[in-house]
Amino acid sequence: MAKKKKRAEDAAPTLETILFNCREYLRSNASLNDKRDLLLTLVFLRFIGEKFEEEQESLRRKCIDNGMTDEGEIQGFLDQPGMYSRAAFVPSPARWDRLMLTPPTKLNAFLDDALVALEDSGETFKGCVRLELFTSIGLEPNVIKKVMDEVNKISHKRFGTERDLIGRVYEYFLKSFAINATKEEGEFYTPHDIVELIAAFVEPFDGTLYDPCCGSGGMFVQCAKYVEAMQGNIMQINVYGQEADPATYRLAKMNLAMRGISHHLGEKNASTFTNDMHRGLTFDYIMANPPFNLKKWYDPSLSNDARWADYGLPPEGNANYAWILHMLSKLRPERGIAGFLLANGALGDSDAATIRQKLIEADKVEAIIVLPRELFYTTDISVTLWVLNQNKRGGRWHDRNLRSRQGEVLFMDLRSWTENPVKGEQKKKVMFTQEQIKRAVAIYHTWQAEGTDGASYAEPELYRSVAIDELRANEFTLVPSRYIEFVDRDSQIDYKQVLSQTASSVSELLKRQKENDERLRHALKQLGYGNE
Repeated sequence: MAKKKKRAEDAAPTLETILFNCREYLRSNASLNDKRDLLLTLVFLRFIGEKFEEEQESLRRKCIDNGMTDEGEIQGFLDQPGMYSRAAFVPSPARWDRLMLTPPTKLNAFLDDALVALEDSGETFKGCVRLELFTSIGLEPNVIKKVMDEVNKISHKRFGTERDLIGRVYEYFLKSFAINATKEEGEFYTPHDIVELIAAFVEPFDGTLYDPCCGSGGMFVQCAKYVEAMQGNIMQINVYGQEADPATYRLAKMNLAMRGISHHLGEKNASTFTNDMHRGLTFDYIMANPPFNLKKWYDPSLSNDARWADYGLPPEGNANYAWILHMLSKLRPERGIAGFLLANGALGDSDAATIRQKLIEADKVEAIIVLPRELFYTTDISVTLWVLNQNKRGGRWHDRNLRSRQGEVLFMDLRSWTENPVKGEQKKKVMFTQEQIKRAVAIYHTWQAEGTDGASYAEPELYRSVAIDELRANEFTLVPSRYIEFVDRDSQIDYKQVLSQTASSVSELLKRQKENDERLRHALKQLGYGNE
């Protein structure tokens, strides 16, 4: 008997399939922002609930193995939040298994009760959720039940290995619903390969890590995965961040709480420029992807801010250099290192020429890496990875012996690294492979290493180390093409030889055409269409 073909509906659904089904159920039932908040909150409840259930069951088995037989005694033990070390303690009203058994007509109210219980349960979940979310949206009972049934399929056993599950859901909304999907608005998701590239340059293996515009927290979550992959210990890293948008701030809290990453995001959402939630603190590492070319950042109260006292006031109509100077002010003296993305215009714009000159003369810029187009979902522009370093003098660093790079800047141009397209996307998108990330980092580490001669460190069309005298001669522009050698292939062409070969080819084609014409005329005459 022929083997039965597996039906499509029997196959394990992908995350995208589940989210698509949720989107269909929510199509005409809520605003875009409400859909996002509702679905992300349900995914959050599902994820923390399942993790809690597993940890609780593990603790129950330990109680029994240790000779406890009284169910009341066991339950008393399980109801103590301090007993849970591998999962956050979820209060009873917010537990997913309980919510799934709730009658559909009562779901909206019970879900809101769950959010209140989380908010009141302690610092772990405080500020993570939007209270009164479900009753304010008021989905019909059958709709909210269908959405929950779909979310119930998102088991951490299957999807928990995602670098950033909440980020993946958030990313789906950016692509499918286009919620404020512009880089300037701040609704932006940094793909994991770019985070890995930044982390590989910055190496945040210990100490404090800061992101002044942390968005959904995906940079932290994905960086944690990178640190673990490099046999580092994320528990040795203290995470600090800030986010201006209230919904995105909640999302970051949710994301980090779900992953068990200890964090300090400030007591509320706030603008990094006008209300620095970590005033007075400096950090070992900074990783960031600020809004590109942000226009509405300036406030008159910032005119004499200490962050730009040594460099000058950044252009009021563009925040690029305000971000740079803010991050520089947050780097720990003598050892701090920052890796962040900016639009390419910051490399040579005239409005910030004086600030850029002072940054270079102060020897804060270590590397400039121009990246390919099409790396992001919501913009196709090419962007630049900047690396600032408070210590270019050399010495021992992360098990490497570094030479002095004072007065040097490494330039890299990776715009041609576009041979790895991402499949299944609605728009063109490329990503870095692991081999490409390793190649870029190897170029950087070799340049830093003892024994390398910075004066001759170069490969045409890819990288070059440049001394400050040459930067000065080029009016302190940081555009890599001004320094990296690009081969002029036109000048290598022997035009006489090409013209001779072309003339010979044309002559041969004309000869063949004449022969073919003769054959055609002869054939037509044979058929009686002409005279011999």
